[in-house]
Amino acid sequence: MAGEDKILSFDEAISRLEAVVQELEGGGLPLEKALDLFAEGIELSRICSRNLRAAEQRIAILTRDDGGALSLKDIDSLPAALEGNGCGL
Repeated sequence: MAGEDKILSFDEAISRLEAVVQELEGGGLPLEKALDLFAEGIELSRICSRNLRAAEQRIAILTRDDGGALSLKDIDSLPAALEGNGCGL
C-alpha cells in the first residue's frame, strides 16, 4: 500500500483489510512480512475511518415539519430508537 496513489473506496479498503487480518491470523509469516501487513492494516483502518466520517457528515434525513415543508435533519439529532435500524452507523 505504501506509495500507492490510488484512492480506495470504503468497500475496497475494508475488503483488503479483511484479507490482511486473515493473513496475519493465519500465522507462519516471517516477521518482516507480518510487520508490513500490520502497517498496511493500520493505513487501511485509517482510510475506512476517514470514509466513514465523511459519510456521516454527508448523511442527512429529509423530513417534513409541522407545516409540511421539507427540512434537513442532521443524523445526530435523530431519535435513539432509529440508531439500531441495521444501517451500521
